[in-house]
Amino acid sequence: MPAKTVLFAIPALVVCLASAAAAQTSPPPPPAAPQNTMPQTAPQNTPSGQVHGAVRISMDQAIQMALQHNHNLKAARTTIQQDQALEITANLRPNPVFTADAQFLPVFQPSHFTADYLDETVQFDLGISYLFERGRKRQHRLQAAQDVTAETKSLVTDNERTLTFNVASQFVSVQLAESTLDLALQDMKSFQNTVDISQARYNAGDISEGDFLKIKLQLLQFQQDVAQAQLAKVQALVGLRQFLGYETVPEDFDVTSDFDYIPLQMKLEDLQAKALQNRPDFRAAQQGVTAAKSQYELAKANGKVDVTGTANYDHVSDTNTASFFGSFQIPIFNRNQGEIARTNYVINQAQELQLAASDQVMSDVLTAYEGVRENDLVVTQFRGGYLDAAQQSRDITEYSYKRGAASLLDYLDAERSYRAVQLSYRQSLAAYLTAVEQLREAVGTRSLP
Repeated sequence: MPAKTVLFAIPALVVCLASAAAAQTSPPPPPAAPQNTMPQTAPQNTPSGQVHGAVRISMDQAIQMALQHNHNLKAARTTIQQDQALEITANLRPNPVFTADAQFLPVFQPSHFTADYLDETVQFDLGISYLFERGRKRQHRLQAAQDVTAETKSLVTDNERTLTFNVASQFVSVQLAESTLDLALQDMKSFQNTVDISQARYNAGDISEGDFLKIKLQLLQFQQDVAQAQLAKVQALVGLRQFLGYETVPEDFDVTSDFDYIPLQMKLEDLQAKALQNRPDFRAAQQGVTAAKSQYELAKANGKVDVTGTANYDHVSDTNTASFFGSFQIPIFNRNQGEIARTNYVINQAQELQLAASDQVMSDVLTAYEGVRENDLVVTQFRGGYLDAAQQSRDITEYSYKRGAASLLDYLDAERSYRAVQLSYRQSLAAYLTAVEQLREAVGTRSLP
């Protein structure tokens, strides 16, 4: 779990317990008095005072929209089509070469342009030549291109994995913003009721004008909390919309999903084994080794000498003849030794990158796994009684204050402690849900074992 979440949560819990202890020194309320002590263990179960957009999407819908409409991902997918086009190029055979010539034409003696002269003196040649590739070069070129395409597909799939995590993480941020806004609206409504009661008590002479003004000024803090929460929600929705594609959803869209704790039971070994099977970046590293070997075989094939065959038709001195030629390089100096050596080293490089990718997968899973465990511990502690304690502490102190049995400072302190604990719980829950999404990204699937 991030250190800042832990540092924020622990002081909030201490303040809550101190407020609860202070509240117990006040006279207890009569048995017949109404008590608002319903525990708040799930933020999404509290009624919301905010207005939601006309179009609401779930996390799964958001992920599907992003995979279909995100422009960066669509641009990355074109690299697959580019590599498939290169496969066509790699599989092409050499074009034959056609040659034609006419020699001894009497260009500067036009009077000699006669049929006899053209037939007996001028030489005409027509020829066709073709490069015969040896060493199965075309087949090796095609295989190398296909291996590159397979690696590119895995890399694009890895882009999808990263985008899925970014969307899910941003979705959780929107949920946190909505939950925080709900809390701010509820607190402001509750405190507005306290202000109204204090107004009546002030008019009746039960409290001083100074205490009433302190309560009235405290309402400003609640109003600021609402304004900040509204801004945070708008910013979170804008960030999510950017991932989905700006034209994909309307401007007033919203999200819908439970912002709640869902425990996970899993083993680290199972997660790491599944990650090695599913992670597209590790698969791309494996395919990189295959592609490097294909390039090595192609380099060896390019070291084979090609043969050029030529067939000519010749018309010379009233005689029609045919000529056949063959030519090839003598591989005394250049046998493509340098490229063969280079591609052999590339194989070693690809194998090391594969091992590095494997280490990265194992490290990612371990880090994400520990993150889920730590955040799960914090959320469980909140749900184990601290949320109820904060709720009861505020309700008891509020009840006592409204009946003159608690001071204004005690009431305001209990109110601040309640808000701090509730906000800390929501942030811890968002950190837990984000850690779960990070674990899904590390494993390479949304279906955890």
